[in-house]
Amino acid sequence: MSRADDENDGQATERVVIRDRRKIDVKGKDTTVTKEADEALEAEQSEEPAEAKGGAHRAADDADEDTTVTPGLGAELEALRNELEDRTRDLQRVTAEYANYRKRVDRDRSAAAEQTTGTVLIALLPVLDDVDRAREHGDLVGPFASVAETLGTAVGKLGLVAFGEKGDPFDPTRHEAVAHLTSADVTESTCVEVMRRGYSLGERLLRPALVAVADPE
Repeated sequence: MSRADDENDGQATERVVIRDRRKIDVKGKDTTVTKEADEALEAEQSEEPAEAKGGAHRAADDADEDTTVTPGLGAELEALRNELEDRTRDLQRVTAEYANYRKRVDRDRSAAAEQTTGTVLIALLPVLDDVDRAREHGDLVGPFASVAETLGTAVGKLGLVAFGEKGDPFDPTRHEAVAHLTSADVTESTCVEVMRRGYSLGERLLRPALVAVADPE
């Protein structure tokens, strides 16, 4: 083994780099490679401004579109707002009309029910007069008294109210005077005798009371 080999064994082998310092021959094949590289470089340089110009054009177009759409959108919003206000007024009007209709229907229904009830009660008034006369003569006893009490309770539930008692002030809207006399015992026109009681149903007068009236002297 030589000394050079011993030195190589003790040290790391250096990396060998070969540099090609040959010049490209203009007349040779390397000229084509250089020309193609130059063309590719020029193409890349020419594409960058084109892309920049295209982006600028697109930005300008987008700006124009925004400028064009904004006024149209505002007009459309205004039209929708007006239409919403019209629909709101229509809804309010329909709601008010429906509420009035419901009130009118309820009022008519109540009036019809009251009129029907009044018709039935008017037909029962002669029976109630017979019960009053029997009570005055003391004949309201036994099973007949129970029937009379049941009848009075039933017509009371229907809203029938009897009026006309001795000593009541005379009211020409509720009393029918069949006799007039003067008395020092009264200070105003007073019912001193009741021949037949009157009846009312709510605000409706079914029958006035027949009374004798005493006027002050």
